[in-house]
Amino acid sequence: MDHVALKHPHFFYTTAPLPCPYLEGRLERKLVTELAGPQGRGLHEALSRAGFRRSHAIAYAPACPNCRACIPVRIVVDAFKPDRTMRKILHATRDIVPVRGPARSTSEQYRLFTRYQDARHAGSDMALMGFYDYRSMIEDSPIDSFLVELRSPQNRLMGVCLGDGLSDGLSAVYSFYEIDDPKSSLGTRIVLWLIEEAKRLGLPYVYLGYWIAESRKMAYKTRFKPLEAFGPAGWEPL
Repeated sequence: MDHVALKHPHFFYTTAPLPCPYLEGRLERKLVTELAGPQGRGLHEALSRAGFRRSHAIAYAPACPNCRACIPVRIVVDAFKPDRTMRKILHATRDIVPVRGPARSTSEQYRLFTRYQDARHAGSDMALMGFYDYRSMIEDSPIDSFLVELRSPQNRLMGVCLGDGLSDGLSAVYSFYEIDDPKSSLGTRIVLWLIEEAKRLGLPYVYLGYWIAESRKMAYKTRFKPLEAFGPAGWEPL
């Protein structure tokens, strides 16, 4: 079990109910707190181990009445072995070069982001984001964040992953990629890179955010075994 101790008191707030983006007919509420200030990094570390996620300078966790569908999950890096499908994806994308750099936004990234949103999440709040909204999502971080760009041999931008660095792992904040060639499975390739990078750095976990058993959008996460889930008893095998 992971024990989380906060040295200083922090204020937490509950958001108003909104339609759940993953389960039709349900409402979502979130427990949120700010990460700004000198305690932001330590607070982010502690809350990440307690199942929270980050957006901009806010840490949040589901606080939905009568619903416990969102389950925080993380990959156990040392025990992970790619399955046959993943090995095929690695081979198919062997010419795609991942480059890690600082969390900085570009117009090239934004064009890929809008294409991805239009294809996968048309009509959502994210699909309506302008460039300055996108830049805020990428750059407004009070902690150690990074960006990974996946590029073709012709230097075409194929995928992007915004991530956070933790003392015990890497956290995938948000990813998007080129959807013209679904056979390339760039979303899976991004997660495989995170696992490779965590292993290279000697970090034990890759945090994947929330898994929802009833959501098809979340089904891919259970392919990355072994997976741990956070519950009342702490982190345990899913």
